[in-house]
Amino acid sequence: MNPIMRHIESIGALLLAVIWISPLVFAFWAAFHTTSDAVNFNLAAPWTLDNFRTAWVGAPWLKYFLNTFLLVTVILIGQFIVTTLAGFAFAQVRFPGRDFVFILVLMQLFILPEVLIVENYAMVSRLGLFDSILGVGMPYMASAFGIFLMRQAFKGVPMELHEAARVEGCGWFGILWRVYVPLARPTYLAYALVSVSTHWNNFLWPLIVTNSPDTRPLTVGLSIFGAPENGVDISVISAATMMSVAPLLIAFLVFQRQFVQAFLRAGIK
Repeated sequence: MNPIMRHIESIGALLLAVIWISPLVFAFWAAFHTTSDAVNFNLAAPWTLDNFRTAWVGAPWLKYFLNTFLLVTVILIGQFIVTTLAGFAFAQVRFPGRDFVFILVLMQLFILPEVLIVENYAMVSRLGLFDSILGVGMPYMASAFGIFLMRQAFKGVPMELHEAARVEGCGWFGILWRVYVPLARPTYLAYALVSVSTHWNNFLWPLIVTNSPDTRPLTVGLSIFGAPENGVDISVISAATMMSVAPLLIAFLVFQRQFVQAFLRAGIK
């Protein structure tokens, strides 16, 4: 590659990185300064924790954190069950119309979640799950991306191990649990990271199906906390935002190496 083009690509990547991270940097700066000092970028201004204290007493954050943790956990457990069974079926079980059904599953990737909001809302209401953690998480448990990912992982398992487990007397579920699931652990980790980060930040659907602090996740609670009728204070809202994203940032910094290795082993490019 031409050295000039290499330098241009490096500079372009650096600029994109700066543009991408600049909102988070500003939120971090504003969270520790008064509104006037934050907006004016007064570098000599003293740092303060008052914004975090104000934000903390302004909303039931412990409840929001608990709701969000329960939500991503319920979704992840449901996704693991559905994607494991479906991925194994599409990878190793022969049945009529398997390829056609798999194509139908993949078509879900081309449908925006917003298109299904009305139908999902009607279904959740009919099931009596409105304003509940399970109602928020149910539409996401059958993930086409997760099914595709598990299918690809299971197809890479050597058939010799499958046959050896069958000779030992294992049934379909025994083979799945003792052979395929352990060998697909990097794929599970990679998918778990994607799922948790996605649904931790999900906003529109939880906003529609929750109407009480008992079920609101962090994103919905943060939006109501920063509503215009409650008064807009950039510094306080920034502090609340930092509290909301802090668990994900800490988890990424702690498990950064595992995060990258999981995606590389899973074959995600």
